[in-house]
Amino acid sequence: MSQLQAIDLTCIRRDRALFSGVSFDLEPSELVLLSGLNGAGKTSLLRILTGFIRPDEGRVMWQGESITNDITRRAFAQQLVYIGHKSAVNPLASALENCVYWCEQQQLTTPPSVIFDVLTTLGLVGLEDVPCGQLSAGQNRRVALARLWFKQSATVWILDEPFTALDVAGIALIEQHITAFCAGGGSVIMTSHQPLVSITQWRDITLEYRI
Repeated sequence: MSQLQAIDLTCIRRDRALFSGVSFDLEPSELVLLSGLNGAGKTSLLRILTGFIRPDEGRVMWQGESITNDITRRAFAQQLVYIGHKSAVNPLASALENCVYWCEQQQLTTPPSVIFDVLTTLGLVGLEDVPCGQLSAGQNRRVALARLWFKQSATVWILDEPFTALDVAGIALIEQHITAFCAGGGSVIMTSHQPLVSITQWRDITLEYRI
């Protein structure tokens, strides 16, 4: 059974249909690359898939059940990591504090030593206690992407422009992590304005811009 299903999804914003009749299955070990011009509705589709917003028509199914069902939505949330276009990092808190807070939100028991190891992997060694408001855009993005290492129970990643503000080395690291996640049975749907370099297998879904 598909992990995640989109069935005849329609999204209308300001009297304009961004997309309609969008259907697809997200299979285990699959990477789906969502593309389309700005304004085509890519971010809206990703947010619909997470359950943050509801489609104007259609359904999102998790393991055969609608995510509008409270029990299904909670079960889905336990296996989901969503990283939006904005990093959603508290600028007044340090990288370490942001990671601890996110893990607590997700009810994850993550020792500080593990968080330090992940931040080191992401090239943030020595910056763990610096307020994120003093870090660069790329460093803040790395703090947000640390979430991909913490939630070991996750089977689905929904990523909106994960490579934003990253340098070549940062992009390579995230691509490597995505590849390993899919190889272990995980599913990813993502957007990216940058071409994939080291990832060799994915399925394209393109949203057409509608006037």
